[in-house]
Amino acid sequence: MDKVLIVTGGSRGIGAATAKLAAERGWSVMTTYLERREPAEDVVQAILAAGGKAATMQADTSRPEDVSKLFDETEKRFGRVTGLVNNAGMNGGPSNLIDTPVDELRRLIDTNIFGCMLCAREAITRMARSRGGQGGAIVNLGSVSARLGSAGERVHYSASKGAVLSFTQGLGREAIKEGVRVNCVSPGLTETEMNPAARIERILPVVPIGRVAQPIEIAQVILFLLSDEASYVTGTEVTVSGGR
Repeated sequence: MDKVLIVTGGSRGIGAATAKLAAERGWSVMTTYLERREPAEDVVQAILAAGGKAATMQADTSRPEDVSKLFDETEKRFGRVTGLVNNAGMNGGPSNLIDTPVDELRRLIDTNIFGCMLCAREAITRMARSRGGQGGAIVNLGSVSARLGSAGERVHYSASKGAVLSFTQGLGREAIKEGVRVNCVSPGLTETEMNPAARIERILPVVPIGRVAQPIEIAQVILFLLSDEASYVTGTEVTVSGGR
């Protein structure tokens, strides 16, 4: 069957690396962006220039109507969706919980948890064999911070990723009955916009492998979990953290 993938938040960092690698491996890829169209278009143009198939569209994944439109537009362009990477998210910035505005807390939860759930729900609705689908695979982006807690910095972000992990574990066992595998990749310290140079320098000494991850290293694990090589893997977290 044709391989059609949605990568939410696919304009930078891990999302962009995943979209490009997926296209190299034969997936037709739809990415999303929230506000910054130009970098999202740059990713698409790079894929097209390399002979792949890709498009992008604006979508707020915490809005049900945007999620429905995303899947509709993807299927109109490329065919039935068979893969989803729930990458869209925000870290809320470094702040103690008591200094974090309530509106920011709510926005982070809506994006990181509710958005992940909405996209997975829509994907399974369309992939489910009982509803005429062909099955498929979902990969949710977690974080080692779900285990570490990020005290004094990003406890709200860590809590949201803990929710993503437990959601993955349960949904992976539930959705497999419909032919849909659901797994989670939890990156460690990775060279993206979410990790400025000062933060990398501060955390690097506690990373056993001794270096920061590159987005492509996370993308490679994501693509494995999307592939038939991971056909017996569901409800599982794969930590990609250099030993941290």
